[in-house]
Amino acid sequence: MIADIHFQSKYVFEAIDAGCAAVRVNPGNIRKFDEVGPQICKAATDAGISLRIGVNAGSLDKELYAKYGGPTPEALVASALKEAHMFEDVGFHDFKISVKHHDPVTMVETYRLLASKGDWPLHLGVTEAGPAWQGTIKSCVAFGALLAEGIGDTIRVSLSAPPVEEVKVGCKILEYLGLRPRKFDIISCPSCGRAQVDVIHLANEVTEGLKGITAPIRVAVMGCIVNGPGEAREADLGVASGNGKGRIFIKGEVVETVPEDQIVETLLKYARDIASKMEGDEDGMATGPIVMPITEQ
Repeated sequence: MIADIHFQSKYVFEAIDAGCAAVRVNPGNIRKFDEVGPQICKAATDAGISLRIGVNAGSLDKELYAKYGGPTPEALVASALKEAHMFEDVGFHDFKISVKHHDPVTMVETYRLLASKGDWPLHLGVTEAGPAWQGTIKSCVAFGALLAEGIGDTIRVSLSAPPVEEVKVGCKILEYLGLRPRKFDIISCPSCGRAQVDVIHLANEVTEGLKGITAPIRVAVMGCIVNGPGEAREADLGVASGNGKGRIFIKGEVVETVPEDQIVETLLKYARDIASKMEGDEDGMATGPIVMPITEQ
């Protein structure tokens, strides 16, 4: 459990005393933070917990806002550096920094600038990213750019949606960047002129039927024989559809050809069997490429 404290510093101490594993402190709106900051550091040190500090566009110090003409990357980083040095001056180093902004481009520029100033752990976030669809795109764009460069240690997806949706998006971003073990993944083609089956309906049916699968199985649902066999060959399981039937592939080998109206049930049967074997194999590995972050090294 991580507490998120604003305005009154007394709640920071109460959260620490209550046994929270970490505390997010917003120095931008904590009253008299310059005075209570050292006390917070001591309490965190005594309890053996870490803190998250930093700023976002909405809580930038008024003086910095005026100096830089708004919540620019330079203004946000200046605020973060001030807080970091304040903690370091009293010997406290167990903290991470966030410098969130609602605009993905500004957010990326800010974190890049901050990363160039030191080696602190960084907490990434596009704050107030919006409803699920919009916020997911913003988060994917920003996190993908930074994590691929090796910038970022923890993330928070911020959506105007149930919190469980934030977790789902965050996990998938990490999976597709190769930073978290991959789980169920579906490859499906768009509905183009070559499609000889309702591939949108087919992909949705397969996804819904396998939504409870946690094994790292990759399933290809293809609507024609142009890309279908090749994509299916790269997956654990796949189907290439056309001419009223579907050819089912396992590891590139055709195992069965079924009528179009039996594709979904047949694919689900094989998928569940493969997933069950994967879950029972502790050494089972996910197939497909792994994208590793690019670093200066």
